[in-house]
Amino acid sequence: MQVEQALANDPTMSLIDAVYSRRSVRGFLNKEVPQATLDRIFEIAQKSPSNCNVQPWKVYVASGALKDRLRKEMVERTAGGVTPNPDYEYRGDFQNEYRKRQVDCAVALYNEMGIGRDDKPGRLRAVLRNFEFFDAPYIAFIGMNPNFGTTVAIDVGMFAQTLMLTLVAFGLHSCPMGTMRNYPDLVREAFDIHDGTKILFGISFGFEDPGVPANRTRTTRDPISANVIFKSE
Repeated sequence: MQVEQALANDPTMSLIDAVYSRRSVRGFLNKEVPQATLDRIFEIAQKSPSNCNVQPWKVYVASGALKDRLRKEMVERTAGGVTPNPDYEYRGDFQNEYRKRQVDCAVALYNEMGIGRDDKPGRLRAVLRNFEFFDAPYIAFIGMNPNFGTTVAIDVGMFAQTLMLTLVAFGLHSCPMGTMRNYPDLVREAFDIHDGTKILFGISFGFEDPGVPANRTRTTRDPISANVIFKSE
């Protein structure tokens, strides 16, 4: 079997190091990434597995003036109370241990941001930071053809994981963002999308700004016994 060779200037970080280093970063430097590096990152992510090799993901990366325009439009809609019109409804009815993990994550983040439980203006600012793309120089909107169902949506998730790990290997960070599904009409207009693609989520990415308090947030993972069952008979 022929194995494609890595390029000479590819990073040498191990997969395990990338997995342990990846986290959601919510503050980025205003620093561009060379286009050749971006091309290589997405070329590697394109190797993600998919059902029958259909490669269902569609990715639209905004930067520069287009990114700024989308940011402005999304912030205005959110702050103005415009009802989101997502292509795919969010089903996040977390209960029991799932609810606890969700709350623990929010508490860890808001504590670092100095936002108290009853600080409604602070919470609104935290929400708006999503639509400011956390000041990232790049925002990727990820979608697929609506004829695909849940099984193929899993393939899109695997692509996103590969992309985020590859970003880490190249010294970058990211934040997967479900809120980027809220106003898909803006994305379709910005990228002149007419093939029926529906937007699932987005990923902001770039170089981390270590001075942003939110980036001090750390979450934990349960032991594998909470999620994995081994059985031989």
